[in-house]
Amino acid sequence: MSSEKVIAIVMDDKTYEVDKHKLIENSDYFRALYGSGMRESTADSVQLQGLSGLGLELVLEFINTSKVQIVDETLEDLIETASFLQVTPILKLLPSEIRPENCVDLYRLSEVYGTHDLRHACLKYMTCHYHPMLRRPEFHKLSPALRDQVKEMRMTGTATLLAIGDFTRVAPSDLGRPDQGVAPPWSMLRYGDAERRWKPLVSHNLPSDMMNVRGYGYTVLHNYLFIVGGYRVASQEISAAHCYNPCRNEWIQIAPLNQKRSNFKLLAAQGKLYAVGGQSLGTVESYSPEQDWWTCVSSMPEPLAEFSACECQGMIYVMGGYTQRDRNLNVLRYCPASDAWSVLRSCRARHVRKQQMLSVEDTIFLVGGYTHKLWGVGLGAGRHRAPSQSENALRVQSYNVATGEWLRLKEHAFRSGLNLTCALHNDGIYIMSRDVGVYLLKFNLFSNAWESGGHFPELGQNMLLCSLYLPDCL
Repeated sequence: MSSEKVIAIVMDDKTYEVDKHKLIENSDYFRALYGSGMRESTADSVQLQGLSGLGLELVLEFINTSKVQIVDETLEDLIETASFLQVTPILKLLPSEIRPENCVDLYRLSEVYGTHDLRHACLKYMTCHYHPMLRRPEFHKLSPALRDQVKEMRMTGTATLLAIGDFTRVAPSDLGRPDQGVAPPWSMLRYGDAERRWKPLVSHNLPSDMMNVRGYGYTVLHNYLFIVGGYRVASQEISAAHCYNPCRNEWIQIAPLNQKRSNFKLLAAQGKLYAVGGQSLGTVESYSPEQDWWTCVSSMPEPLAEFSACECQGMIYVMGGYTQRDRNLNVLRYCPASDAWSVLRSCRARHVRKQQMLSVEDTIFLVGGYTHKLWGVGLGAGRHRAPSQSENALRVQSYNVATGEWLRLKEHAFRSGLNLTCALHNDGIYIMSRDVGVYLLKFNLFSNAWESGGHFPELGQNMLLCSLYLPDCL
């Protein structure tokens, strides 16, 4: 390069020669300097002070070659110098270098040197990878307020009702895709509230070992959907566990259960998952996202079959079902903080099994189920009276955990049967049952009224409904 185009940058006892045009092209600092018209703008050299020598070498290497080596050990030197000299191309490269190991360090450096785009990228990364970040010791050194902000950012986007199931019999027109093929087995569909139509979720890969699984548990924690355990047709129970992360539109496998179980309840309470009961089981396991591990906790007072459960105000409530001897008419409550079960007042006179339970604030809502009276007792009792129409109606009841008050809210004309799946979404409880047909029902919690959710594609097996916040790109 000719001498007219070379600038000598002097710092401490070292001098670096750099192409002037490249300096102006890559650095806002030098662009402003040489465009200022001041005496310094005509000088052949520039004196710098207070910067890292290693950082300056890295930045000048990038200006000369358009390449830079970004390693964790030199991040601070690089960011300090690139920020001071306003080398925007380097700062734009940094978000692509964020990893679990350096994310917290990069966030702190972005705060120190005022690199707002990098700060936003680090927050977004911690949000998208929230559970893996919980396993990093340095993440817990961030302020509680910042950690709460990251957790709350997972609940941004559009609250969306999702359906997961085997939709092999769905016609393409049912999904609004007349020119495309049938959705593959175990597809994920999203519900459009405005158009009242189900559409396929943007391309995703479902784990192969989730195929043809029955009797699994599922729940949502920190805007992750977890599907755990169950059994395969003509096979044994499984302990596998997976979660879907809508921020990345991906499924990942997590630690398996300690004990294989099916027909159990999976619940989220106080930042952990709880696998409660199962086929002939009274045991309970707790999953910590921070450790990615399941731990055995206190078992239920006795095993239950065909029971229901939900979380409410940090506690786990269990109702209905059968003990080994008789109907369960008690309300059981588990406290995660004390790892203890307690038996509360009895349920209402009628015994309900396999109802769905959901909670809002201090109220538990019980949906559907199957009410009947037994002539005999215990699980082995053979004969029982057939339920009347009212006993088998699609009914919504409520139980207030503070007052113990029961209310019968509203019945629907359709039978409920035992095949319900429900989800809280926006202002209501969305309900799907094979006994109801191909329509999605909604119970509006504010108006205490039933609404039609519109047409639903023909059902297969393994149906579940849940509500997740989806990013706009999905």
